[in-house]
Amino acid sequence: VMGVLLAGGQSRRFGGGDKCLSPLAGKPMLAHAIDRLAPQAGTLILNANGDPARFAQFGLPVVPDPIDDFPGPLAGVLAGLEYAAARPGARWIVTAATDSPMFPSDLVERLQAAVAGRTPAIALAACDGQIHPTFGLWPTALASDLRRALAAGTRRIVSWTDKHDCSVVDFGKVTQGAGAYDPFFNINTRDDLQQAEALLSG
Repeated sequence: VMGVLLAGGQSRRFGGGDKCLSPLAGKPMLAHAIDRLAPQAGTLILNANGDPARFAQFGLPVVPDPIDDFPGPLAGVLAGLEYAAARPGARWIVTAATDSPMFPSDLVERLQAAVAGRTPAIALAACDGQIHPTFGLWPTALASDLRRALAAGTRRIVSWTDKHDCSVVDFGKVTQGAGAYDPFFNINTRDDLQQAEALLSG
């Protein structure tokens, strides 16, 4: 399983720029995502657009969207699928959003278990019934199908996954102190960043 870290968005609600490079608990948000995913995947790549040199410190291959005009996270999934399909032995990719850096440490294990023995099949993560489709396990065999769907105008992840064998794995909330939080908590704004700081320090 090849890990694909998604950072191809435009971060409008965050104020633009590379949200994943924003500091969180003493290191870039992207570094947290790398630390979470690296033990779960064979190799990692970063899906990001623009000059790849700004990510040089992380030592990862940077793969841009294969379709222009920022069509959304499905383009990042396609970037990962086509990159993996060109390399021997990579039959699956797992995607993780870099602005949700507290995702589960057993993400890949549980997604794989959900599609064991089924090919090609997709597994998506959820928490308490809410699907988080940027966290998924995708077979490289579906790369061509996804490219056709994007060319035809498909943009929502679930609009494409609904047409395939797809399982949803519910991870539930993480208990912390007297409360609980969604492990796929998404940092969209500066206020979200402060909330994530509090969760990580707690």
